[in-house]
Amino acid sequence: MNVKEFRKIALVGATPNPTKYGNIILKDLLGKGFEVLPVNPKYDEIEGVKCYRSVKEIPRDVDVIVFVVPPKVGLQVAKEAVEAGFKKLWFQPGAESEEIREFLEKAGVEYSFEKCIMVETSDKKMFLEV
Repeated sequence: MNVKEFRKIALVGATPNPTKYGNIILKDLLGKGFEVLPVNPKYDEIEGVKCYRSVKEIPRDVDVIVFVVPPKVGLQVAKEAVEAGFKKLWFQPGAESEEIREFLEKAGVEYSFEKCIMVETSDKKMFLEV
């Protein structure tokens, strides 16, 4: 998956809690200039950004959906995302599982496991080039 192509990112597991990765990643990506769509059924807004209740609600022009939730939750949300037509799913370290991998392989979608979106997008300059 080429992170240089990402502009609009949905973040499943976004949270207002500043000690959790769902917030750390959200602020990191926003700070790098990405359009980030938080996804969490518990909130209307996180960090001043409208929060979506599920992946079924997010716009279809999202480039990638990043998961920062436990694998059990991630599997269910991945199924909803694939059903909704999304083709690129990114699982943060700890969010992946063999069950998810098997599902994604069968579904034929592009996915990333074991890579951190913050590390992979750390070269801020590449995102400023248009």
